[in-house]
Amino acid sequence: MINAVADYDAIVIGSGHAGSEACLALARLNKRTLLTTLNLDSIAFLACNPSIGGTAKGQLAGEVDALGGEMGVNADKSMLQLRMLNSGKGPAVHSLRAQVDKVIYHNEMKHTIERTKNLDILQCEVAEILVEDSHVVGVKTSMGEIFSCRAVVVATGVYLNSRIIIGDYTKYTGPNGYEASTHLTKSLMDLGIEIRRFKTGTPARVDGKSIDYSKFEVQPGDELLNGFSAKTKKIKNKKVCFLGYTSTAMHDLILNNISRAPLYSGKINGIGPRYCPSIEDKIMRFSDKERHQLFLEPESAFTDEVYVQGISSSMPSDVQRAMYRLIPGFENVKIMRFAYAIEYDCINATELKNNLESKKINGLFFAGQINGTSGYEEAAAQGIMAGINAERYIDNKSPFILSRDQAYIGVLIDDLVTKDIVEPYRMMTSRAEYRLILRQDNCDIRLTEIGREIGLVDNKRYSIFKKKLKQIEYVKSELNCMKNPSQLQKLFTDKNESMPKSGLTLKDAIKRNNITIFDIQKYFDLFKDIPNNVLEYVNTEIKYEGYIKNELELIEKQKRTENIRLPDIDYSTISGLRLEARQKLNKFKPSTLGQAKRIDGVSPSDINVLLVYLKLKGKI
Repeated sequence: MINAVADYDAIVIGSGHAGSEACLALARLNKRTLLTTLNLDSIAFLACNPSIGGTAKGQLAGEVDALGGEMGVNADKSMLQLRMLNSGKGPAVHSLRAQVDKVIYHNEMKHTIERTKNLDILQCEVAEILVEDSHVVGVKTSMGEIFSCRAVVVATGVYLNSRIIIGDYTKYTGPNGYEASTHLTKSLMDLGIEIRRFKTGTPARVDGKSIDYSKFEVQPGDELLNGFSAKTKKIKNKKVCFLGYTSTAMHDLILNNISRAPLYSGKINGIGPRYCPSIEDKIMRFSDKERHQLFLEPESAFTDEVYVQGISSSMPSDVQRAMYRLIPGFENVKIMRFAYAIEYDCINATELKNNLESKKINGLFFAGQINGTSGYEEAAAQGIMAGINAERYIDNKSPFILSRDQAYIGVLIDDLVTKDIVEPYRMMTSRAEYRLILRQDNCDIRLTEIGREIGLVDNKRYSIFKKKLKQIEYVKSELNCMKNPSQLQKLFTDKNESMPKSGLTLKDAIKRNNITIFDIQKYFDLFKDIPNNVLEYVNTEIKYEGYIKNELELIEKQKRTENIRLPDIDYSTISGLRLEARQKLNKFKPSTLGQAKRIDGVSPSDINVLLVYLKLKGKI
């Protein structure tokens, strides 16, 4: 037995977006939980851009909300502006993106955590994870205090041995000058956890009073949108963003100083995100482009700081001052915080089970950027899943796993544990095979019932969900009403649709290219009290009915082999497998045949060999 200061069911290390969701999930599931953080002021801190959502990330935030998480609720509380991205494309790629007030976001999440039953918070540095017989038993802080527990969630973000780089200047510190975690990496290595070194970056923050906004395009928010959370009744846009462009003069300046860029001088060793490059990397990789987009995003109503999205950099401070002033509208700009790159330690997530638990240490879970991901939404998604699974581990319940056809969360975690991630992982719609099923507008339809069964969806959230289901059924029943040609004539004429020879249901009318449910609402005086999000959902379900049916049939076909469980197998003993497949399967130890299919180096012929093996062993 260890001599502990206090005993908890679970301890969460780190208070970013992963840690916040993990500790709230555990506490709300009645587990005595301790949240440890290097700094109380960094709880749910928006270290990079002050936004929630984006392409595919909006779906992740919506799914966290549907399961009973806090990110969507908190984003809606701190909303400055809301937009629907890709609205000109099909609904499979529609994604909400919100500009949020980073001060309010932090304060609201901290307040929520402080007021949550079963949850304590302690500002300290966890230096060691204590393990006995391959089971977590507690943690030890850098001050020598010991806290016992049965499960630990490591959600340290980018703080493990973090180092910021600005030109030749480096400092071992976390984002925004917050303290780095300098001890825990050694503890993880001692436990046999593989450590990697990744990099990310952020642009400068500039003084909004020094910007000539007349040289930028206004980017207003969208009206009549619901927020991320079903609990939110109405969203009001309070701020606008702005679109601008770099200049050839700026590009020339960067090229003339490229030898001073840490990314090219060798000062940066970590691997950065391919899909979010620094401005110097963009200019080197896309030398034929005369200009690159940038967006001006307000950080908060409590500051004049403006985030310059698209201009991440680690160039020296003198170069940054000069290059930012070569952006049209930035001629007199004043930098308030310099852009910087940050390197940090993370783990190889293929060492995790698909419930985010270590394969080596029972009760040790990992969530967020320590798993090699980038982004607040990816972190929050992992956080709530790690919290749920830590609770289930403590209570000896079966793991909670979302499949790739249930949620983007399922895609995210499956990718992390089956693919060798060699750069910060970012969720994109293209990663999901069934994105027409995994839409922004149906996150609650897909996952709220599951969240209720787990115990995280409260009565208020559930009653809103049940009301929405009733409204959907009502709308669908009304749309089955048959209309004769004379009743349809004005609508069809106005919308340039050929008149039907006989009567049509309103549902069939919506299937016409130029007619939507909102036209039905207007021309037939229907659905006055039905919210827009309900009508949008029904409209999509009708318009894409055939495609959705085909995708569902494909999912059912895939499930025949996808969910076949794989026992603990020594793959080196299966003679029909290629050598590479044996090595990869023994390394990753997939839990299902579907996961085995997605491992690089495992071919379709290898899967057929596995199927034969399982049949001979009586496993299927």
